[in-house]
Amino acid sequence: MSSFAEAVSDGRVVAWRNLKRIPRIPELAIFAILQSIMFVLLFAFVFGGAIPLPGGGSYKEYLMPGIYIQTLAFASITTAIGMADDMSKGLIDRFRSLPMARSAVLSGRTSADVVYNAGILVVLMVSGLVVGWRVHSTVGDFVLAIVLMLLFTFTMSWIGVLLGLLVKTVEVAQQLGFLVIFPLTFVSNAFVPTATLPGVLQPVAEWNPVSALVSATRDLFGNPNPFPSDSWPGEHALLLSFVWTIGLLVVFAPLAVRRYRSIER
Repeated sequence: MSSFAEAVSDGRVVAWRNLKRIPRIPELAIFAILQSIMFVLLFAFVFGGAIPLPGGGSYKEYLMPGIYIQTLAFASITTAIGMADDMSKGLIDRFRSLPMARSAVLSGRTSADVVYNAGILVVLMVSGLVVGWRVHSTVGDFVLAIVLMLLFTFTMSWIGVLLGLLVKTVEVAQQLGFLVIFPLTFVSNAFVPTATLPGVLQPVAEWNPVSALVSATRDLFGNPNPFPSDSWPGEHALLLSFVWTIGLLVVFAPLAVRRYRSIER
């Protein structure tokens, strides 16, 4: 086998190892799903009546794409915790002692995260249909939205890998993950229109990568997406979401690989 084929094969083995942990530790998936459903119920039925949308429209349909992206963003914290856990238990040292491609540890982790979060995304969409979310676009737009969200998942998993490699304990990985992801998701248009935010936060929220992705998925799903008429991010949400997602991947994937190699030395 060529070196590339060996790396792909080894990465597939590591990805399968990570996926096999899900049925053995079902609490990980269960609590991730319950947390997301809790946000759906909280914002849709508790705060939904108090958050009017400029121009009208269903708040539940406005909300669900924000819930999807928030869940995928917070999944990077699980990645960071998993990497920190493997490091603290010496599992990464065991992998390095095996005749396997060095890239398999990281590629296997990120590939498994995409599959794992795709399953959670399906559950969330079913929950959204139950509370009143609907898709009003074509099949092609729907598929493009799914591809965009899975690409975002892949990018966020690399960020999680880097965070997990930067710390020494699982507890610190969790705290660092929340410190990075929490403001990223809440200073955005995931739950409220950017026009309702304080003036100083509006430009930050409009150019936020989460806002771009949420806006793009709302447009692709045909859901309400109020944005100021003269807002470039609002008018070019799909382009901006791809630029942000690819740009973050290009930055953080090499940083994660570099950090992993420095640990080897």
